[in-house]
Amino acid sequence: MPDYQVGFVGVGRMGSNMARHLHDEGYTITAVHDVDGARATELADELGCEAAATPGRVAEASNTVVTVVTDDAAMRAVFADGKDDLLPHAEGVTFINCATISPAVHVEVEGLVEAKGGHSLETCMASSITQAREGTLYLMCGGKRDVFDRLEPLLTTLSVSLRYVGEAGRAAQVKALVNMVMNINTAALAEGLGLGDALGLDLAMLQEVFSQTGANSRVLETDGEDMQHRDHECYFSSAHAAKDSGIALSLADEQGLDLPLSKATYEQYRRMIEVGKGDLDKSGVAELTFRGRN
Repeated sequence: MPDYQVGFVGVGRMGSNMARHLHDEGYTITAVHDVDGARATELADELGCEAAATPGRVAEASNTVVTVVTDDAAMRAVFADGKDDLLPHAEGVTFINCATISPAVHVEVEGLVEAKGGHSLETCMASSITQAREGTLYLMCGGKRDVFDRLEPLLTTLSVSLRYVGEAGRAAQVKALVNMVMNINTAALAEGLGLGDALGLDLAMLQEVFSQTGANSRVLETDGEDMQHRDHECYFSSAHAAKDSGIALSLADEQGLDLPLSKATYEQYRRMIEVGKGDLDKSGVAELTFRGRN
C-alpha cells in the first residue's frame, strides 16, 4: 500500500464514514476537521487521530486530503489563501475533492492547488451513507490522469466502481446529470404515488406494477416505500437535491438548452426548503404531492 497519510476536511454523513472505512482498511488517518468542531472531535477520538482546528492544519499533517463540503461557497472557503486555509499548505499535498459543486469550481480549485505545488482530483460520488461506510461507492473522477493513477489504490478501497471521466470539470458535469435525472425520477414517483393514493389504489400493489413496467426506476426501489409510509430519514436531503438540480440548470443555460422537467423539479425542491422541509430526504418531496400532507 502506498504511504497515504490521509486527512479529512468535512466529516458529515459521507466524510465521516469514508474516514471510518479507510481506517478499518488499515490506512493512516492523520487529522479531521469540520465546521462543527464537536463532530470532528468525536470522530477523531473514535479513529485515534487529531481533531484539527483549521483546514490548513489538516493539510499540514497529511499528504492526501479528502474534502467533502456542501457547496461552491464552502469549497472556495476551504481553498482560500489565509493561513488557516488549505492553499498555503498545499505544496506536495494531493486533494481528493468529493463535493457535488459546479464543474467550474473544480477546475478553479485544480488551478489554485497546482499553482501552490499540489495536486487535485475531483472525485464525485453517486452513492450514499451506507456505501461510504462499506467502501462500495460509485466514484467518477476528473483531473490529470497521472494524479488519478497515483490515487487509484486508495479510491479502489472506497469504491465498488471507479471511473476516470476526463479532465477537471468533466466528472462534475456527469454527476450533475446523474442527480438531475434522479431528482426528476423522484419527483415523478412522488406524483404517481400521490395520485394513486388520491384514487384509493393500494400503493403496495401500485409499486409492484411500477416495478414490472416502464414506470420502474432505481428511485422506486429506494424511495417508494418511504414515500408511502412518510419515512424521510435523510440520506440525500431535499436541499441538496435543489442545489444539484440548480447546477444542472446552470449548465443547460450555458448551452442554450431549455429543460422544462428539470426546472419543474428544481422548483419542487426549492419549495421543500421554503416550507421548512429541506432537511428531509429527497423522498420527502412526496409531502408536497400526497393529499392532506402539506
